Amino acid sequence: MTDYTTEQLVTFFIEKLQEKKAEDIISIDIRKMDNAMTEFLLICTGTTNIHVQAIADFLLEETKKEFKEVPFSKEGFDNSFWILLDYVNIVVHIFQPEYRTFYDIESLWADGEIKTHTEN
Repeated sequence: MTDYTTEQLVTFFIEKLQEKKAEDIISIDIRKMDNAMTEFLLICTGTTNIHVQAIADFLLEETKKEFKEVPFSKEGFDNSFWILLDYVNIVVHIFQPEYRTFYDIESLWADGEIKTHTEN
C-alpha cells in the first residue's frame, strides 16, 4: 500500500519535469475512457537527446528518492528520441520535438481530459 495518490504522483512528476526545463508539458487523464491501459499520460518535450535523457534520469532518481518507486518498464534510453517511463498508473513520454510531432500521442488520446502545465 502506498502513502500517496496517483494524483499526488502526477503533480510531483510535473514539478520535476518543470524543474528540468521540459517544454510543452501536458497531462491527459484517461480514467474515464474505455479500455485505458493506465490512468494518466504525461507528455513533454526535451530540446535534444541529451536533454531528453537528463529529464528521464532526473525523474527516475527523484521518484526513487521521494517515493521509493521505480518504473515497471522504461524504453528509449538507447537513442533518447522518445523515452517512455511506465509507472503503471502513470506513463511518462519524453520526446524530442520532431518525434513528438510525428507520433502525435495527444491526438490519439484526445477524448481524455487534457491539461497544459506551464511553469509559474
